[in-house]
Amino acid sequence: MKSIDESLKKAFLPGQLALKYHPFYRGKIEIVPRCPIRSFDDFAVWYTPGVAEACDSIKNRPGAVFENTNKWNRIAIVTDGTRVLGLGNIGFEAGLPVMEGKASLYKYLGGVDAFPICLGTKEMISAVNWIQPSFGGINLEDIAQPKCFQIPDALQSQLDIPVWHGDQQGTATVLLAGFINALKLVGKKIQEVKTSMIGAGAANVARLFALAGAKSGNLILSDSKGTLHKNRTDLETKFLMRSGFIHEFPT
Repeated sequence: MKSIDESLKKAFLPGQLALKYHPFYRGKIEIVPRCPIRSFDDFAVWYTPGVAEACDSIKNRPGAVFENTNKWNRIAIVTDGTRVLGLGNIGFEAGLPVMEGKASLYKYLGGVDAFPICLGTKEMISAVNWIQPSFGGINLEDIAQPKCFQIPDALQSQLDIPVWHGDQQGTATVLLAGFINALKLVGKKIQEVKTSMIGAGAANVARLFALAGAKSGNLILSDSKGTLHKNRTDLETKFLMRSGFIHEFPT
């Protein structure tokens, strides 16, 4: 059995290695050409004058952008740094290592080219609209409440590309998958059981559970101040009250 000192040493090791390796590599991602470039002559095809033909094909048929560019495999990981990991509002530049790490995960696990974009603006909805033509999808990350609810909803209704909030849909989907498997083991249905949730914050788990068939009256949520119910007077900014979901909670 490991001693306490050995366990502490193992727990602190990743952080120590991070401080060593981040400055050594000076970043975790880079851009490399997908196409063969053997000499400057190849740029007649990949740049000018040949690239004009690819541009014209997209102009005449917008869907061709997914054939003639890497848009089909390129996403933006967008944050304003207001709710980073367990660190809180540390600013957009301080959140960049996290976004680079997420981009590395996309490439390693799925072969997807992801670009970390840390926005120095409060107008995230407008900013994402401005950059979306370059990407096939948007991954929102580390955004504080209540913006973390408002921004994804707005962008999903405005953009014609997928918009995913990793801290919400990602966390909630994993929990829902485990919950569904647990119900199978005990032979119950999601519509029948009462479920208590410790935490009612940015992960927005209750919303996905309700979409999966859970009855709102059977979901008991609690936050740092206690159980959510209709007599709480401090819930005006929470998603659950704005959606009307709170009205089915017990008094």
